[in-house]
Amino acid sequence: MKRFLIAAASMALIAGMAVNSVNAATGTETERGYVSVSASSNKKLVPDTAEISISVVTTDKKSMQNATTENKEISDKIYSAMKELINSENGDFVKTTNFRANPLYNYSNGKRNFDRYEVSNTIVINTKSIDKVGSLIDKAISLGATDVENLNFSVSKYEHECEELLTSATKKARNQADILVKAAGSTIEGVKSLNGSCSPNAVTRVMYNQMNKSLMADSESAQGASMPSTPIEVGVVKIYANVNASFFVK
Repeated sequence: MKRFLIAAASMALIAGMAVNSVNAATGTETERGYVSVSASSNKKLVPDTAEISISVVTTDKKSMQNATTENKEISDKIYSAMKELINSENGDFVKTTNFRANPLYNYSNGKRNFDRYEVSNTIVINTKSIDKVGSLIDKAISLGATDVENLNFSVSKYEHECEELLTSATKKARNQADILVKAAGSTIEGVKSLNGSCSPNAVTRVMYNQMNKSLMADSESAQGASMPSTPIEVGVVKIYANVNASFFVK
């Protein structure tokens, strides 16, 4: 019995030593010191591209076909007029982004009642002829467009501008880290993590609807002449770049 207890105790001791050896071998490396900083850069640019979203909505009480035919006639006129006003050789284009045709219903006394058929076509005009934006909008409205949903200005060389701003922000981050680490009596010895983002901040919205169209027509009739094109202020696009960085120190 004594020999068995001694043997068991010896095995337990050996097992304990083995476990301790494994823990020592797989133990994590001592954590390295690091410093984290954030930096940003921004730039204001005059937009050189405009994107206009225009909708043509038609309805008919009796026939979806009638509503569709009317919508096509108006849309074709707008397509033709827009293509004449823009410069395709400069990269300008016109396209359809959404077409919808469906019946509409109203509800009365818990019952669904058919109201009318509605057809909607959304046309997007992308142009670098910034000076023609007001004329494009007015022409589309005069030809039967019912809504101008969005007007966005952008910079065609956006990617290039972002690259420069990210480079600038990264240099600022490194400079900030150098200042902090030097004040602490240490030096930077490598990058721990680095991430950045770039985004624009400029949206211009011009909202037209059937009421705007009627008011414009009434005003033109009263003056006996066409009104000047809608004034559009292009403004500026501000591009932001942000960088978050961590550097190892020693």
